[in-house]
Amino acid sequence: MKPMLLTSVEELPVGDEWIYEAKYDGYRAILVWENEIPTIISRNGNDLTPLFPELIEFCKRYFSFVKSFLPLTLDGEIVYLENNFRSNFSIVQSRGKTKTKQKIQQASQKFPCQYIAFDLLQFKGKEMHFFPLSKRKEHLSQLFSKANLPKNIQFFCRGQIQCIESFQQRDVLWKIIKEHNGEGMVAKRKTSLWISGKRSTDWLKIKNWRLVSVVVHSFNKANGYFTGAIFKEHQLIEVTTFKHGLSDEEFNTLGSFFETKGEKISSSIWTLPPSICVDIACIDFDGKTLREPRFHSFRFDLLPEECNWKTFLKQLHPIPEHVQVTHPEKPVWPKLNLLKDDYILYLDMIAPYLLPFLQNRALTAIRYPHGVPGENFYQKNVPDYAPDFVQTMRIDSIDYIVCNDIPTLLWLGNQLVLEFHIPFQTINTTYPTEIVFDLDPPSVSEFPYAIEAALRMKAIFDRFQLQSFVKTSGGKGLQLYIPLPKNQFTYDETRIFTEFICKFLVNQEPNIFTLERLKKKRGNKLYLDYVQHAEGKTIIAPYSPRGNELGCVATPLYWEEVKEGLHPNNFTIPKVVERLNTLGNPFNNYFEAGEKQNFKEVIEELKNILK
Repeated sequence: MKPMLLTSVEELPVGDEWIYEAKYDGYRAILVWENEIPTIISRNGNDLTPLFPELIEFCKRYFSFVKSFLPLTLDGEIVYLENNFRSNFSIVQSRGKTKTKQKIQQASQKFPCQYIAFDLLQFKGKEMHFFPLSKRKEHLSQLFSKANLPKNIQFFCRGQIQCIESFQQRDVLWKIIKEHNGEGMVAKRKTSLWISGKRSTDWLKIKNWRLVSVVVHSFNKANGYFTGAIFKEHQLIEVTTFKHGLSDEEFNTLGSFFETKGEKISSSIWTLPPSICVDIACIDFDGKTLREPRFHSFRFDLLPEECNWKTFLKQLHPIPEHVQVTHPEKPVWPKLNLLKDDYILYLDMIAPYLLPFLQNRALTAIRYPHGVPGENFYQKNVPDYAPDFVQTMRIDSIDYIVCNDIPTLLWLGNQLVLEFHIPFQTINTTYPTEIVFDLDPPSVSEFPYAIEAALRMKAIFDRFQLQSFVKTSGGKGLQLYIPLPKNQFTYDETRIFTEFICKFLVNQEPNIFTLERLKKKRGNKLYLDYVQHAEGKTIIAPYSPRGNELGCVATPLYWEEVKEGLHPNNFTIPKVVERLNTLGNPFNNYFEAGEKQNFKEVIEELKNILK
């Protein structure tokens, strides 16, 4: 069975006979589910099942819910979502090339993928191919509802099978896709049948092209391809080859220029010193080359040195049109030579990891209007000049900003909000959604005390069978997280746990740990703060920068990193982005872990101990 294919068009149709969906950049795959372990088949007929164990484990967990609907077959896409409308193809591709069982398992933990289902081909053993799309969609929705499967896409819930969202209005979805830098959009005729392997005009697609500027570096007459390059650290690096999109006249003119003005370095290849700049349309960059490049236009207004790495990244991550960036050249972290433009780019790239923790939280922001070091102030109330797209929530006479999307995050960045502090509960919950321990040594010199406290606490958490997470504070300490099921445990109940843990550690090591709140009485001891975990209090969000001169970030860690040699100053803005690309996100399964925590038994055990 080969997937039904889409036809590329320049513009999607409008009308009641169409529905619209996001197009995701991943692996198209058919999921055949007949027993506990399904089979995942690629569009070329390859068995992908062993490569994505996280999806198989998900199916095992939900087998009892789905069993009555089997056998069933889904059509969908394997993706690594960076937001609800954008997938990182290079990660999916890397996962698809992983060979050994050990490396597959490691990759599934560091970069867990999702399967986005958008069609139902078999339901309870009944073939659905020849039902109209509208009927297949109806059954797909029923399946996800009745089988308790995730009915909505949530990019931060990794390793799940999720159901795509369909839109009735083309322009509404296109605006969202542009804001989220998605790959493109699909239009499907409601009456369309599903026909294996056919490229149909009932399913249409358009790409969300991004334009990047490159220097035309070489020409290979043998295959007709030109090479595009950019400057990075004063070196010219190749990022694309292209020939599609050039008219015959443009191709002949450019090729002739290389042959007459360039240097011939082989029988069919010529190079030129940096002189000609062009814009290339693409859908993404995989770390080495542009994806689906095609010539767009000559850029005679550009100097070659303007085609550089920084500009290249900005072009790949365009700011939504309705978000204005003022004074982009303003220094923010002078010691790191980071400008406001760099900070906005950081927020755009870190959004997939920061936004899940800001989601539906009343934000307390710290603004540095002149950068760091410099004047700063807390801001809770939304300013009068905030744009309409900024969501707010009124709590105790304060109109808090709720940062749920990329435009709001980038707008806050333009206001030079450098620190994002969040409460321990959402605007939809009464009780805490996590416990956080703040391990605060007197200075960076005593940071080893934080490591010691963290490892001792981890041992206790493991004893109670609680899954815990750790991050740097972005300052001089560490912060430990235990996510909780939503709305199940009060602050008074969590206080029983936090107080017990902190007092236990102080009793074990009174020479290095203290519960003393007054700084002048702590000496050189590490303060274990359990009082801070309370309603109305806040904590720095994971992946938020801090307003220190080094540009440090509150960075999630893997537990195996918490050992001698760890230093909080090593986690700066430039390094955190690189770290995510190579090591993944240690908080990947944070939200799923919270729903599985058996905290009730822990509280009951502690109540018995403390009687």
